[in-house]
Amino acid sequence: MADKGFYNVTEGGGILKTQWSLIAALVIALLTAVFAVINVNSVQVNLLFSRVSIPLILLILGCTLLGGLIVGSFGIFRQYRLQREIKRLTNQLHTLQEKHTSAVEAYANVSSDTTGSSSTVSTSDPGIEQSSSNPDRLSK
Repeated sequence: MADKGFYNVTEGGGILKTQWSLIAALVIALLTAVFAVINVNSVQVNLLFSRVSIPLILLILGCTLLGGLIVGSFGIFRQYRLQREIKRLTNQLHTLQEKHTSAVEAYANVSSDTTGSSSTVSTSDPGIEQSSSNPDRLSK
């Protein structure tokens, strides 16, 4: 059986995946910073209603920051939606478990009424016993 530690890559990665994502983000940030620093000339930017002259380094860093904020907001929205779905499915699971438990209890009550005071019913296989007092064993 495989060990389910933090560094199990086959099970989704865990901390290892987070570390690689952080390293990749730092490398991209470093490359962007180097690219911005070597482009310090002033450029004209057309903003539809006017033209402004700003250093290219500010334009590169501003666009990178804006892109990061957009991607981050999509990530936060996706995480919120997934958490809401998990909450809905958890509530649905609890409801189904309660229905299942009440159905098993009802079956156990009906089963105990029809078998009388006998608590063990023998089957054709002597190794398997079903107890009417234990609803979990009725499914065997």
